Amino acid sequence: MQATANTYLKYIDLILLENWSVQGLLDAKFNYSNKYEQAKIGDFLIKSRNIVNIEDDKEYNRVTVKINNNGVILRDTEKGVNIGTKKQYRANAGQFIISKIDARNGAFGIIPSELDNAIVTNDFPLFDVNTKKINPQFLLLITTTKVFIKFAQSCSSGTTNRQRMDIDMFLNQKIPLPKLEEQDKIVNNFLDKINNAEALKRNAEDLENKIELYFLSELGISINNKKQRVKSIGLQFVDYSNLVKWGLDFIGLKNNDNRIYKDVSINELCKISSGGTPSRSRKEYYEGGNIPWIKTGELNNEILFDTEEKITEEALKNSSAKLYKKGSIIIAMYGATIGKTAKLGVEASTNQACAVLFDIDNSMVITDYLWEYLQIQTDNLKKLAYGSAQPNLNAGIISNYPIPIPSIEKQKEILDKIISIKKEVKTLNEKSVELKKEAEIQFEKAIFNS
Repeated sequence: MQATANTYLKYIDLILLENWSVQGLLDAKFNYSNKYEQAKIGDFLIKSRNIVNIEDDKEYNRVTVKINNNGVILRDTEKGVNIGTKKQYRANAGQFIISKIDARNGAFGIIPSELDNAIVTNDFPLFDVNTKKINPQFLLLITTTKVFIKFAQSCSSGTTNRQRMDIDMFLNQKIPLPKLEEQDKIVNNFLDKINNAEALKRNAEDLENKIELYFLSELGISINNKKQRVKSIGLQFVDYSNLVKWGLDFIGLKNNDNRIYKDVSINELCKISSGGTPSRSRKEYYEGGNIPWIKTGELNNEILFDTEEKITEEALKNSSAKLYKKGSIIIAMYGATIGKTAKLGVEASTNQACAVLFDIDNSMVITDYLWEYLQIQTDNLKKLAYGSAQPNLNAGIISNYPIPIPSIEKQKEILDKIISIKKEVKTLNEKSVELKKEAEIQFEKAIFNS
């Protein structure tokens, strides 16, 4: 009985009870640190009602608040005549803003200076912040915590996709309120780590971009001459001997950049095939299957060890899907990831939108050299796709795609350098993630009881 009471009953001192409701008892779940006094959010947020009557001949910037506390951004710039809601509200830089609909998904933010004088509807309430009581960034950080998001979910109601936060409940919620100097210190410590994390991430991106430059320079390929297609604008005259492919919307030309190494077509280096989709109406082809089955959306220039879906042996026997060896290279022929690749870390099958390079002749080319080169060719492969509704590559285009082939020793040299760069990129990205996590943990330790 006592266990049941402890599970379902909540005891609270009458002197501490401010209102008799489920919401009134939610505060205890925040477990805020008792180092600081608590204050209602409404004590330092003042609702702004700067009404704007939309005029047809004027242009207006409209803002939106991204979920998961990812900031306030420009939604669009629209002429008044095209704006249906004629009564809106003017946003000022530094104001706190909430998306009523997405508050349960962490859509809180601060209006940046570049969006000063933008407009919002009533679904995006704006608040002037009493900066003598609270640092706006400190408030924003509190709204990023998991427990606060859970609170936002608890006070949002309505139909599934249109749940709106109860703003009065938000304003009545208490949060810890250190002295301003302490708030500033907590915010600055957090932002220092975040800024350092972002700097590491940018360094990783810059380093990753150097892989292509290094690769092409080692092969004697000019970065300016790697385009495979020229858009047709009026009449064009092309030397027939340089023509690789032509169509209504493009002209494909040979590379004439004095390459150091001979180009070899992919079909001279390996076998090429694709896969298939077992009948979706046959549940037994998918239920209980243990054969990895790859779709193009899973290709992201990584080694694939697992897949979203599996198929059965029976599915393999009764469809055009095939089982490919570990080490085979996959290329997306159409879809959102067209031109992207993967290398098989396990035996797997694919759907028909994937080209598979297998039985690679390692006396001519190292598998990882071929794979790394294809990764920097994603944009060029996309340019060779054809079709208006959904541009496609096909096995023929991929078969004839040229790969510069230096000696095996040179391939190893290039690979060693690229692997070294990628390791450094991985280290920088991991440090960036660690710093962000440290910043979050440090902030939560400051305001919550550990």
